[in-house]
Amino acid sequence: MVNLIIPDKWQQDAVKFLREGFDVVVQAPTGSGKTYIFELIYDSLKGQAIYTVPTRALANDKLAEWRQRGWDVGIATGDLAENLNAKVVVATLETQKARFLRREGPRLLVIDEYQLLADPIRGTNYELILSLAPSETQLLLLSGSVANPPEIVDWLRRNGRRVELVEHRQRPVPLEEVMLSDLPARAPANARGYWPKLIARALISDLGPILVFAPRRQGAEDLAISLASALPVEEPLGLTPEQSVLAGEPLARLLRSRVAFHHSGLSYAVRAGIIEPLAKKGQLRVVVATMGLAAGINFSMRSVLVTGTHYQAGNFQRHVRADELLQMFGRAGRRGLDEIGYALVTPEIPRLHEAFPSRLRRADPIDWPSMIAVMQEAARRGEDPFRAVTEVATHLFSTRPLLIGVEKFYERTERSAAGAAANQESILVCGFPVDAERGRLVRRHEAEMLNSRGEWEVCPPMSHTMLSKLWIWKDDGRWRPALTLATTLQSLGFGNLCKIRWDKNRFEYGRELPVASITDKGWLAAKWFRKVLREHYPLIPANRTLPPEKFLSDLVPLIAKEVEGEFHDLVLRKNTAYARFRFGGASARGHLDDQERYLANPEIRRSYPLVCQRCACRSECEALDVSASPAFAWRQLGLVDERGVPTRRGIIFSFFNQGEGLAVAAGLEEADYPINDLVFDLADLRAGHRFAMDDSRAGGRLAAICQNRYHRASFSGYLELGLPIAYGSGASEVVRDLVEHQIGRHKLVNDNIRHGDIERALTEWRSLLRQIVQAPDYQWERWKQLQEIASVYVLTTQSPARQPLSALAPNQMSYKKWQIADSR
Repeated sequence: MVNLIIPDKWQQDAVKFLREGFDVVVQAPTGSGKTYIFELIYDSLKGQAIYTVPTRALANDKLAEWRQRGWDVGIATGDLAENLNAKVVVATLETQKARFLRREGPRLLVIDEYQLLADPIRGTNYELILSLAPSETQLLLLSGSVANPPEIVDWLRRNGRRVELVEHRQRPVPLEEVMLSDLPARAPANARGYWPKLIARALISDLGPILVFAPRRQGAEDLAISLASALPVEEPLGLTPEQSVLAGEPLARLLRSRVAFHHSGLSYAVRAGIIEPLAKKGQLRVVVATMGLAAGINFSMRSVLVTGTHYQAGNFQRHVRADELLQMFGRAGRRGLDEIGYALVTPEIPRLHEAFPSRLRRADPIDWPSMIAVMQEAARRGEDPFRAVTEVATHLFSTRPLLIGVEKFYERTERSAAGAAANQESILVCGFPVDAERGRLVRRHEAEMLNSRGEWEVCPPMSHTMLSKLWIWKDDGRWRPALTLATTLQSLGFGNLCKIRWDKNRFEYGRELPVASITDKGWLAAKWFRKVLREHYPLIPANRTLPPEKFLSDLVPLIAKEVEGEFHDLVLRKNTAYARFRFGGASARGHLDDQERYLANPEIRRSYPLVCQRCACRSECEALDVSASPAFAWRQLGLVDERGVPTRRGIIFSFFNQGEGLAVAAGLEEADYPINDLVFDLADLRAGHRFAMDDSRAGGRLAAICQNRYHRASFSGYLELGLPIAYGSGASEVVRDLVEHQIGRHKLVNDNIRHGDIERALTEWRSLLRQIVQAPDYQWERWKQLQEIASVYVLTTQSPARQPLSALAPNQMSYKKWQIADSR
């Protein structure tokens, strides 16, 4: 028997526009049948179609589903690349970026869930591919959570495309909100905990099956276990021995109770091969899933409950956005099974009115690696790299100009050309295209001082010296030794100023003060000094008369200490002895000139850099914004030279996404870093956060190299304290143990590291290695070595071709409304 499905009017409109050669943007609720539009035109495709989905799991689902129909389908998800010349290739969008950078594309590009255009990490790839799509590539954009699809249409039209918008607002299964606390049913007596009691009441009230979203993996598991223990089972679910082994305990025990948890710690085979098929067939009463995996869920249940407002995503805690909430609640209500879908709520958790389409706007950063690739291609053709990249920026999704950071340079260049080519005064002497670089250069004033010879020289910073070596500039136009000026000793020592002469032409100022009264019996300390002796030297008799020699040896050093000077000599006047002290050894600061003289107060001037001194554009450059622009960041990171031609580091960086290319380039630049070690350490770039504790995120040699190479710099979307955003240490050891040391996977599993984590680490690592292998050739020996070694591990760790995982699910069972007897 053939199931005949008649398309809705809006689906027919979308197909009509596609067959007429238009691009089509479709806005319709989750579960309304957006994918069916593509399925309707499969037979009439005139070339290859690339159907992109947000996750690998969804790509595998589509592959299995469409192969079952007998379609010619391939897959490209980074870790898998199979039948790439098929009529339809299901893919993650990032795998297609290289061909669009070459301005090549398929006959039809379908982007399912195109709201990812606004994603802070992946959105730059979506934006760039849509900007670079050649005119012969038709676009079909699908989403149910975008509030401003007309703006997407306008953007594509500004880029010269023929686009039509198809909107459908009505859900196939209407949604209603149910306040759990208002349900009359009572929970079973053995139900313990807030959520188990409420969920049990919902099941008793015939609101099941229920999909529950929890913020964290452990919370999802704990809630599923609590529910299974509280809910009586009328008819336990039968599992095959293979399914029981694959699921493992305690999940198999939960499944028999028709309860499951669903998160990234589970292997793909368990998620897509057991839990999801059972949920689709109505065999599970409750599935507790994590919010972070919500986008990868491809099944619906009668009711949905979202238990929190925040969830963990990699290294970051995120607030649940309105459009994410819309997607979660959008899983409520199964077409053909339910007349109404239910959003289960309490006053403390997200409500149905909080779920709505979000206004789409571009993510803040531009796609640096792709921009560098555009610049490299322009340089290869002998064109201006910076001009090429500014042209691409004009086609990105934005209502305001997106600045690369070279625009002022080209404005001046164009003004100069339009005004008078012979007017050399309007030409920038430095010729630096990066505006912030010129702005910072002209502000880099050099300080110069007038030295002791009356010549200007670069002014060194002040340094420590002795007062006897310090010179001071006086108003009479001469440099004078500091000690020849009475004012020098204003804050030094005490006593009367005196001149200490070396000869009739040379003297310096010092201080003298009375130190002793001269009597027939000897010398008696002066009154002021006797007071000092009583206060600070109580063991020395203050009123004792001493012979002159004894006074000189015992007391004069103490006097010098009090005065903070150096004893010079004694002067006897009448019955009083006066001591004179010098201060040449006192600490001072000055600028050391090329005559080895320390100058206290030289005349200082600030001069522009030499290249700016003779440039007529100096004042214009001084007015430039010096905040970090993309172009300036590329210069700081050493990705391009001053003319915009990508460096070796920049070329390697352009082969990758986000900041991971910066880590690969840094590792390759470290000449004593063995490639065999680097190839495993790359596992930390995408999946390390799953294994790293909070205090070890920056662990490992690759992290140390990156932080040193990039000076712990932070650039939004690319580096955080010198590390790629998703970096975390720990995955490299796990991958190496599995691949090189052949340690069994079961020996690495513990409470924190699950089978799904290990599977994800291997998948991400293999995907990155495949990206390296498939990257363009580049003549650098260490890069070629990395490609060779990566190719070996790609081949030896390649996953076997997947069979449709639905084959692992139990036989089709009739749908049953699972209920719990009212404990009353």
